[in-house]
Amino acid sequence: MTEPDGGVSRRGLLMKLGILLNGAAGLVLAVPIVGYLLSPMLRQKSAANDPWLSLGPLTQFPEGETRLATFRHPNVNPSDGETANIPCWVRHVAGEKFQVFAINCAHLGCPVRWFPQSGLFMCPCHGGVYYSDGARASGPPERGLFEYAYKVDQGNLTIQVGDLPTPGATAASLINIETRKTSPCA
Repeated sequence: MTEPDGGVSRRGLLMKLGILLNGAAGLVLAVPIVGYLLSPMLRQKSAANDPWLSLGPLTQFPEGETRLATFRHPNVNPSDGETANIPCWVRHVAGEKFQVFAINCAHLGCPVRWFPQSGLFMCPCHGGVYYSDGARASGPPERGLFEYAYKVDQGNLTIQVGDLPTPGATAASLINIETRKTSPCA
């Protein structure tokens, strides 16, 4: 690849140039891939990753009742508008014991409604029905409603909204309610 007079041949020069360009392209492609693979280790735990948002004072949620509440999701863009306002169902069990359910059905994510007359959450799309404690009563959903972690902080009900509930298998671990049996044969 060298000329007889000791210089570099055209073939050798083009080979080195090709190796250099391929190396640069490989580096440009490798940086985001390595960043993606290492991001869980490099990411710092911050309030934006694990936020607790207030739903309001405890007096807003009378004992023994289930009420609709909304919160503004912390990870929003200015163009999100009203879609960043997330509804949830708040059930005040007794004292400082609450259950806060995502409004989404565990089947396909349709919004469920609370019917106080029957004490059931019902999904209008595919017939999913849930008991007042969020457990599956009937229909196509395989599990109960998704629950947000909550805590009472200085007279306010706050919920943890770091992860959005999804119908995937990992979201099934978010709920700690066992599915009730709907018939003695089940």
